[in-house]
Amino acid sequence: MREEMILHPRPSAIVAALYTLRDLNAEVAIMHGPAGCSFKHSRLLEEDGMHVLTTAMNESNFVFGGHDSLVKVLREAEEMFQPELMGVVGTCSSMIIGEDLSQAIEDSEVSSKTIAVDVHAGYRDNTVGVIMTLESAYKSGIISSEELRRQKVMLEAATRIEKAVGAASKSYIPPSKGDSKIDVASTLLELIREGKKGVCVLNAKKETAFMFVDILRAVNRVAHSSQIVNIANLDTEVGLEKIRGYSKTILNELSAEGIRIDHLIGGLDEYPVAGEKAAVVIEDLYSDYDFAVLLGVSHAVPLAEYGIKTEIFSVTNGPRTVEPLKWLGHEHVVLEIDLHPKTMGATGIIPSEFGDTLLKLDAMKRNHEVS
Repeated sequence: MREEMILHPRPSAIVAALYTLRDLNAEVAIMHGPAGCSFKHSRLLEEDGMHVLTTAMNESNFVFGGHDSLVKVLREAEEMFQPELMGVVGTCSSMIIGEDLSQAIEDSEVSSKTIAVDVHAGYRDNTVGVIMTLESAYKSGIISSEELRRQKVMLEAATRIEKAVGAASKSYIPPSKGDSKIDVASTLLELIREGKKGVCVLNAKKETAFMFVDILRAVNRVAHSSQIVNIANLDTEVGLEKIRGYSKTILNELSAEGIRIDHLIGGLDEYPVAGEKAAVVIEDLYSDYDFAVLLGVSHAVPLAEYGIKTEIFSVTNGPRTVEPLKWLGHEHVVLEIDLHPKTMGATGIIPSEFGDTLLKLDAMKRNHEVS
């Protein structure tokens, strides 16, 4: 069956490759292409500690090639940063003219371990960029064959979910700012103050967990411990070392505040399958609970498929995932604007707008009751 054409902008495989190099703890990524290619994400990744350089290909390079420029930048990168690991990422420009990234790495004679990712932005699924990077990492002995296989399973599942119920499910999905945070927080707080029981599910993707988990923390702060069951993909034993570190940091911070995760459903790169694990847990143990708060990749938590009927509060960071969540029957959908840029380089839990709104409304009600 022919795939439906997607008209709204989608993530780039080039950017996905860059983020994967970051996850592999590469200190330097060199983009072999024009200076403006993936500019915004390159700047964000520099804020997260990875140096992103460019060969700044121009019209002359498009005709005569940019091999010498890449060799020069590789040598300069090693001299400037002395990295243990570097990655060279292709772009549409360098791939169209057939640049040999591996040959340039060899000719540069750099001593730093350096991998080539022959990627461009012409793939329908941005996950192709992740897979290409991981395959290069495996060939260089950076990750094991088992980890490569696990990652591929996760990425294939992520692609299926986005096409089925996410931002790639229709040819055009209008961006939306979601429901009013004040209205949604008021409704949620009313349920909590009435003594209703709920499940709070964190199903976040990598560093975005640093802000999504703030909402889980806020819900636990305004509720009695017996009211809320916490389910989260914060397993510290699964995934790349850098991503496992995110989970450790978050769990330590929650523990210091006396907040317990009742059920772990996988790691922070397992959001495509962790959501279904959360649904199974809820069906088995908490199907009679009054509400569910879904944080992160909420559309990957298939409550309706498991016959779970409860009032759903979803928080997403994607303007084009708001409408799909409404289509899935999520009554309350809140958008955390610019969540991803705010979590780049995070070293601890970051306050969220919805979490702050919930806490402030609770404080106002408490003050009013006292007075």
